[in-house]
Amino acid sequence: MEAERVNDHGAGAEPLDAVADVIDRVTGAALARLTGGLSPASIGAAFLDWAVHLAISPGRQLQLAADADRQILRFLDYACTVAVASAPVAAAIDPLPQDRRFTDADWQAWPFNLIEQAFLLGQQWCDKSGRAVGGVTPRHEEMVRFTLRQWLDVMAPSNFIATNPVVQRRIAATGGQCLADGAANFLDDFRRACSGDRPAGADAYRPGIEVAVTPGEVVYRNHLIELIQYHPTTATVRPEPVLIVPAWIMKYYILDLSPANSLVRWLVGQGFTVFMISWRNPGREDRDIHFDDYRRLGVMKALDAVTAITGHAAIHAAGYCLGGTLLAITAATMARDGDARLASMTLFAAQTEFSEPGELGLFIDAAQVHFLENMMWAQGYLDSRQMGGAFQMLRSNDLLWSRVIHGYLMGEAEPMNDLMAWNADGTRLPQAMHSEYLRRLFLDDDLAEGRYQVDDRTIALNDIRVPIFAVGTEWDHVAPWRSVFKIHLLTDTEVTFLLASGGHNAGIVSEPGHPGRHFRVMTHPATRGHLDPDGWQAVARGQEGSWWLAWAAWLGERSGQPGPPPSIGKPEAGYGPIEPAPGQYVLSR
Repeated sequence: MEAERVNDHGAGAEPLDAVADVIDRVTGAALARLTGGLSPASIGAAFLDWAVHLAISPGRQLQLAADADRQILRFLDYACTVAVASAPVAAAIDPLPQDRRFTDADWQAWPFNLIEQAFLLGQQWCDKSGRAVGGVTPRHEEMVRFTLRQWLDVMAPSNFIATNPVVQRRIAATGGQCLADGAANFLDDFRRACSGDRPAGADAYRPGIEVAVTPGEVVYRNHLIELIQYHPTTATVRPEPVLIVPAWIMKYYILDLSPANSLVRWLVGQGFTVFMISWRNPGREDRDIHFDDYRRLGVMKALDAVTAITGHAAIHAAGYCLGGTLLAITAATMARDGDARLASMTLFAAQTEFSEPGELGLFIDAAQVHFLENMMWAQGYLDSRQMGGAFQMLRSNDLLWSRVIHGYLMGEAEPMNDLMAWNADGTRLPQAMHSEYLRRLFLDDDLAEGRYQVDDRTIALNDIRVPIFAVGTEWDHVAPWRSVFKIHLLTDTEVTFLLASGGHNAGIVSEPGHPGRHFRVMTHPATRGHLDPDGWQAVARGQEGSWWLAWAAWLGERSGQPGPPPSIGKPEAGYGPIEPAPGQYVLSR
């Protein structure tokens, strides 16, 4: 009887467990919307780790107190010198090179110079207080420092009329009209955000009309992709086609923006046959699309089509960001299975190792993933607006507070450009796929550690034998270049690594003639010993100009002699032209 009662209790608990799970998911999803998808538990754990270890470190406390005293004395010395000096005084502390908030000369006038110096000294002390506390995990330390920076960015004197001399000058010059214009800008942005409309000016950059206009045809379509083949513009082309795999966290046309800065148009002009994957923007009904579906229905189907259309079994494949990670997984799977159709692999700002994920991945821990999974469970996907908040935090001074100052306080409408309009044209990520991506790659780092499985069999990046061209960018907050550089450790093949100026997006869109561009590049043979990122940076050859030229030369060295271009599509093989580029999937909102 006792056994029966136990069994009955156990059987009855199963429906109760399911109800409890639903209640927890609904509650978690509601909380996730309230916090913008950021887990309070994740942040709380980091600050608790930091606070507890600081509390039991009296020596560190004394050091921070002494540092605070020194900062106060530096400020008082500067203030006294300014009070009696008749000429400009050297600053007690200079802003970081990327901090452009205090560059205007008005900040050097009293009392704003004191306000600026007090803020910068306090900012330096806060950053120091968040690090070097013994016992705190490196990830928690970086999370604390990042969060402190966000709060300091909120409280910066540049954000307030009373403490920003540039705003005050603008108000005086316009008789206060700039505040009325700024209020109108704010209300327009608020209305657009609530209604889901694109930002003001973005409609001047419409895919297929102003951007994504390189001539081509959609030659294949399934539920997940459209494959675009671009028309040749040269009499002869290299026999090896180029297949580009963009990230589906963004729309493909960052690589085909305006004609002047389109990588696709430029590459076609260099005599290459170019194919581009355009990913479908998933909806709620696609919640069960898995990460491997993007490999099977995406890259592999595209390779089949490119091979059939061109008749060439050696393909240069290039992947951008998450598309590069997928391409690396695909290449390793092909190597395992004896599929030799890749002639080379190029990775644009793409990670294959995630133990150092950069600022974007700082908060991706088990608590954060669980939080996001609840939100995705409720809606079936992760929305671009939910992802956009995370990207804005990474560059809050440039993307958020600059808008507040110039757009709302000074009443200056921010000019739109093609890259900004593309950035506002977001996509969604299916629930199943994104959950697998976060857990298997970010949390567990399965790909780098040899546990990643495809079709129930493990793959290894060191099975890849084709030459690799990997691009990192100097100011990449999404895929830090030192993380991208780890492709050297994970593969046993020739790797050409290039470090370009700029960030995750602008560093890749780097057309010839763009002012101020530079890069470093070096090829590392498979037989040479390891070189760490700093050692590589010290010896890699620096060049001025666009890195696109170096990539095209690298492709050319690994391609055959030019010949007649292939036909557009191949109807007899089932790949006839369907409609002109850019197709339908890129137009989905």
